[in-house]
Amino acid sequence: METFHYLIGEQTPHIAWWQMSLRAAIIFFYAVLLYRMAPRRSFSNLSALDIVITVVLGSSLSRALTGNAPLLPTLIATALVVALYTGMTALAPRSKLVSRMAKGRPIRLVKDGKADWRAIRAAQLGEHDITEQLRLNGVRDISEVEEAYLERNGDISVIAKGDR
Repeated sequence: METFHYLIGEQTPHIAWWQMSLRAAIIFFYAVLLYRMAPRRSFSNLSALDIVITVVLGSSLSRALTGNAPLLPTLIATALVVALYTGMTALAPRSKLVSRMAKGRPIRLVKDGKADWRAIRAAQLGEHDITEQLRLNGVRDISEVEEAYLERNGDISVIAKGDR
């Protein structure tokens, strides 16, 4: 264990360049391994849970890289965070509470051609955001919309009248 501590350096900001380089290689391969173990969707269409795990992993691994945190305890704690994330994403489809906590809920912005301005303001959107999304969905006017939702992944979905 003494040799290992010599190679990776102690918990100090004054580790040698080659110790930091070795830490970088360890952390790189460890992060790739964790990414492969995490659900495939964890790094696309980021939900609140996805953003949290990205920030926590990046922050903790960077501290271990620079020597501001001990390497092995940080790697173990990071694996725990990935395990918790994996557990929550596995539970989310089975539990309404976990799903809402992890992913949020869709917000109806338009119903029967009329904008719900209270919901739009609560979603921190403006009129230009709505009209832009309508155009991107091939709709020229809000009166042509049966329903529009701000989805859990942040996209706006539009159901035009007559699309059923």
